[in-house]
Formats: sequence, C-alpha cells, structure tokens
Amino acid sequence: MFAVMKTGGKQYRVQSGDVLRVEKLAADAGEMIQFNEVLMVGSTVGAPMIVGAGVQAEVIDQIKGPKTINFVKRRRKHSSKRTKGHRQKLTLVRIKDILEKGADKSGVKAAIGAGSVPHLATPVIEAAPAEKKPAAKKAAAKPAAAVKPAAAKKPATAKKPVAAKAPAEKPAAKKAAAKKPAAKKPAAKKPAADKE
Repeated sequence: MFAVMKTGGKQYRVQSGDVLRVEKLAADAGEMIQFNEVLMVGSTVGAPMIVGAGVQAEVIDQIKGPKTINFVKRRRKHSSKRTKGHRQKLTLVRIKDILEKGADKSGVKAAIGAGSVPHLATPVIEAAPAEKKPAAKKAAAKPAAAVKPAAAKKPATAKKPVAAKAPAEKPAAKKAAAKKPAAKKPAAKKPAADKE
C-alpha cells in the first residue's frame, strides 16, 4: 500500500520501508514521528486531506543537503559580482507504517517543521484557570473636600483695551536709498552725414 503525504511544502509518494530526505523537522535521531497531512492512501483520495489518516516514520538523522552556489554578476558598466553559498537543512526519515484510520489517536508525535513555526515545536502547557475571588466593594463616595467649590475659582478679570499703535514710519532717507535710480545709458553717437 502507498500513500501521498505532504510536508515542508512538498508532496511525497511513500511506501513502508522508504527512506526520504524532507525539510528539517523538530525531532531527534531515533524518534518516531507522524505525518498527518495525507492526500491519498491506496485508492482513497482526500478532499483535500483524508481525515484520520497518517504516515508514521522514524527519524534517522539531521543532515545538510549539497552546497548550492548563487553567483550574480552585473554586466557592462557596473563591474560588481556576488557569490553566496547555501546548504539546506534536511531530515532523513524511514517510513514505518501507513494508517488509513485512527492516526489521530495513535499517540505518536506529529511532524512539525523546525524553522518555520518555532512556537508550535515546543509543547504548549495550559495553566489551570485561576479561582475567581469575590469583587471588592467600591469605596464610599469621595469626601467633599476633594471637589473644589465653584466660588473658589478666580473671577474673570476685565480685559484692558489695547492701545492701537501707529505703524512705524520709515525715514525718507531710507526710502530714497531703497529706490535706486536707473543708470543712464550714454547716448549712441550718430555718424555725421557726409557732405558733398
């Protein structure tokens, strides 16, 4: 019997005994895990997943994939280059069992990606609900001394009329200096008429 399962954004067709290299999972070597996203088991096709189906596997090792080199060269006038290497982190797993039903009750740890969802990789422990205490009664009304009486406010003062100031006059000398007379151009001399 075979199954089509999904993990790390990829789909795999697996049978019992297959060894796969999948995207890194949060599990140690020798640990049993279960893939719950099963798209197909034998002739049963899910819509999109099969409820209650699962693929159990044993983690063999955490490895790195082959090194890939990313080389970028900007041509012509730029003369810049960049080389960057990358090795993808992978998990080696061996498929042990394919379950058509009852995978959700098997008690095997679910396979969860290590890098993409770190908060789901650690078990969530819920705190017990705290006991509710009876609400304390509110204190009596505040004493009247805290509130200022209206008579304590300062009376509004009468506004004094503002004396209108005459605009400051500029001295005539400054006005004359501000306006410069246009420079006179010398009159062009006319050529004398030729006498005959």
